[in-house]
Amino acid sequence: MGGDEATQQVRRRFNWRRWNNILHRDAGYLVAALTIAYGISGIAVNHVQDWNPNYRITKEILTIDPISSTARDAMIAEALRKISDADSLMSSFRPDAETLQLFFDKKMYTIDVPTGNVLMEVTRPRRVLYEMNQLHLNAPKRYWTYIADLFSLALIVVAITGLFVLKGKNGITGRGAWLTFIGLAVPVLYWVYHVYGG
Repeated sequence: MGGDEATQQVRRRFNWRRWNNILHRDAGYLVAALTIAYGISGIAVNHVQDWNPNYRITKEILTIDPISSTARDAMIAEALRKISDADSLMSSFRPDAETLQLFFDKKMYTIDVPTGNVLMEVTRPRRVLYEMNQLHLNAPKRYWTYIADLFSLALIVVAITGLFVLKGKNGITGRGAWLTFIGLAVPVLYWVYHVYGG
């Protein structure tokens, strides 16, 4: 009896499942905001072939008088006067003899020199989503790298401790095992298909 009582006392002193659930709960709270942000950003950048997840680009057709200058610098100066843009010119490019492109901080003009037809493209960040994407892709570098690493470790902790939150038929020895297996099988089978059958 003495041995059984001592064992029960040890179990009462350290209930590993209780501490597992506490760790799972608190780590989950800590990473909730970043998990949502990374999830939204992940969906956005997954479809980069369909849209620009960082910037909204608006286009407008303008008309100016045809540009008469032929020398490059004179042509740029004349174009700047005619489009009357107050922004500082960053660079220019001539893809062909009849086209002049002027690049500003968040704006680009493509000018058809003989006709004076102008395509103006204005680029604006998609607020909030742009910031989420920058964090997700670790654009800030430096200290954010360590924060992102800690976040990744916290997700691992949440995933592992989550396996043992429930016990019984809904836990990892019952229904949870099947769901965990399905969660593992989906990426593994898709990767096999991608490598050998795609």
